[in-house]
Amino acid sequence: MTPHPATSSFLLKGARLPQWVNPQTADKLVDIAVVNGKLEKIETTSTNPWALPIWDVQGALTLPLMVDAHTHLDKTLTKSRMGDITPGLLGAIQAMMSDRAHWTPEDVYQRANQGLTWSYEAGVQHLRTHCDWWEPTAQPIAWQVLRDLASAWKGKIAIERVSLIPLHLYADAAQARSLAKQVAASGSGALLGGFVHTSNWDLQALKNLFAAAQAEGLNVDLHMDEELNPAAQGLLRATEIMRDIGFDGHVVCGHTCALSAQDSLLALRTLDEVAKVNMSLVTLPLTNLLLQDAVTGKTPTKRGLTLVQEARARQIPVMVASDNVQDPFCTFGSYDPLEALSTGALAAQLPQVFDDATQSICRTEWLTGETQATPFQIGSAANFIVFEQANLWGFPSQTHKRLVVRNGLLA
Repeated sequence: MTPHPATSSFLLKGARLPQWVNPQTADKLVDIAVVNGKLEKIETTSTNPWALPIWDVQGALTLPLMVDAHTHLDKTLTKSRMGDITPGLLGAIQAMMSDRAHWTPEDVYQRANQGLTWSYEAGVQHLRTHCDWWEPTAQPIAWQVLRDLASAWKGKIAIERVSLIPLHLYADAAQARSLAKQVAASGSGALLGGFVHTSNWDLQALKNLFAAAQAEGLNVDLHMDEELNPAAQGLLRATEIMRDIGFDGHVVCGHTCALSAQDSLLALRTLDEVAKVNMSLVTLPLTNLLLQDAVTGKTPTKRGLTLVQEARARQIPVMVASDNVQDPFCTFGSYDPLEALSTGALAAQLPQVFDDATQSICRTEWLTGETQATPFQIGSAANFIVFEQANLWGFPSQTHKRLVVRNGLLA
């Protein structure tokens, strides 16, 4: 591989793109002309009429910049100041509630900014973070901090914020509407969120959540059925509510682990209903493998992941994301979506990881629901990642050596 020519105009020669980016060039190396930081032309053999300096990557795997669809910047990097934690989701929640006594605007800003720095270095261009929201009338300190960070990182990483609100706070319709109004008034990139679990299940509260989001024009992102209880019904009920009220926003449901514990007929019927509405799923392999079926002294026998392959067979968009990073919910993580994809590809036995599964960490429109062209469109910014050592059959192994290009220049 020759060096990057240190200019925003060059011919990227011999790149291997994933098949989903451009099926017409599947299995072929392409030359990409970059002029003033924008994509000018992509073809299998370029005559280079612009006389551009050549960056020959000699068949290197090349991806668009990535999307981290589900993170928790408010909680991040807190594990180092905690003691022993009871295994499982509810134990992690209790540990985090205790740690909130240490949260100040400065503390949250410093930790979250470090996470964003790692994310930027990994090659992320769009990140969605959830933010714990426990009071009906008082916004959490982290909410404004994350808004400030979204402004500070503008032009580098697009940051969205989700209000992670316990379901019981939506039990009163007027209070649900008030919460939605607060989120809607807090600036761009804000979504209404909630934690839906059998421990707090309330169908009317879920209906109120969707009605409030509809009234305020908000998209919705839910922590949904994050458990291995086959009685969990939040995902199926959400699809019914969306249909009943004609919900016209986009909905993301993260986790949905319970699908893997349910009778297959019910689980697949639920996915059939998901496929009929404007909904995407997010699987969080690092955290779910660690928290689900977690008992001290016992090796887990259940994987705890949602039904990724079955969902994709129904054309349901499924993202893979980092989730918690070095906090009580997950002691691992680095804000590199490829770390999550590597874990998920193994745990869910995903085929064609580079040519197909990389959509789960690159397709912004799968997360936002907006109509957007796939990456590498002519005229768009030259934003991509070149992997110096990774190969097609072993991907995403050996992806730690990468060159991140933003607007044609090495980042």
